[in-house]
Amino acid sequence: MAKVMMKGNEAMALAAIKGGCKAFFGYPITPQSELPEYLAKHMHKHGGVFLQAESEIAAINMVYGASGAGARVMTSSSSPGIALKQEGITYMAGAQLPAVIINVMRGGPGLGGIQPSQADYKQVTRGGGNGDYYVIAFAPEDLQETVNIIKEAFDVADQYRNPVMIAVDGLIGQMMEPVDLDIEVPKRELAEKTWATIGTYGKRPPVNINSLFLDPQGLENHSWNLAKKYNTIKEKEQRYEMVNMKDAELVIVAYGTMSRIVRSALEELNKEGIKVGLLRPITIWPFPEKAFKEIPESVKGILTCELSTGQMIDDVKIANNGKLPVGFFGRTGGMVPEPEEIIKAVKDMLGGLK
Repeated sequence: MAKVMMKGNEAMALAAIKGGCKAFFGYPITPQSELPEYLAKHMHKHGGVFLQAESEIAAINMVYGASGAGARVMTSSSSPGIALKQEGITYMAGAQLPAVIINVMRGGPGLGGIQPSQADYKQVTRGGGNGDYYVIAFAPEDLQETVNIIKEAFDVADQYRNPVMIAVDGLIGQMMEPVDLDIEVPKRELAEKTWATIGTYGKRPPVNINSLFLDPQGLENHSWNLAKKYNTIKEKEQRYEMVNMKDAELVIVAYGTMSRIVRSALEELNKEGIKVGLLRPITIWPFPEKAFKEIPESVKGILTCELSTGQMIDDVKIANNGKLPVGFFGRTGGMVPEPEEIIKAVKDMLGGLK
């Protein structure tokens, strides 16, 4: 298939269908409403089910039920809607149920505004619900990468029996870009879903899906088993990209839309002979700590750039482990910076390091 021009939300919806999604439950909220709208029109043509729930809370619990029956299932929302889904998400993590969740982030806190933001970072990476759990979280940079990751995300969710979240912002959801929906993505060897509640037919013992452990020793054992799984994910699933690292004086850490703006700033800085690299997290959980071991000796400092007041900077500092000074530049509330603002932040930081 040749590349076609598509709106971000609609391309993400079609990518889910191509990834094998068979059920979608959601509720409209700007700036992701075109995603469920597209699925409402097209899901049935591909043998799937679409249902607009009465609320975000209802939607995530429908996802729980469909996943428990073994279906490949997805929901999508935007920041305050994801907040409402958090109880269901922690239930799913506790019950080890796979699903794909798309968060088209907008400004906050509270209802905030409908413009793009990355201020959900801690909600996404720390788990907005209760207990010892994580969701695997991808933060793609452009629409093609988003489409590819969504198609693969269903396999990732099934492999680890865990919710997977795709964190994009309103710009990626609303922009139009050319995408190839037929690019092959890695396929994973997946076990049969013997845990699913699809009936036993007298061939196996019945199964019970829940996240309730009234015996504290049983709950502790379960939590440590989850921790073991999360450690495996941390080891195997860190993804990142390193750009312009050779002889770099400064490294910018940025993801999603902000990393695209940083790329434009790097081009201008390179023309001026200022060598700056980009470390781009593709997974924000697990955070790509391994990437920081690849930062060259020439680097004098790290500048974290975000569409927030500084949500990712703590992870950068942890991964940096005190080796280099860490600075910050951010815009929030739906304000998107120009490359010139990043160039100024780079020059200011470099000036302070000399």
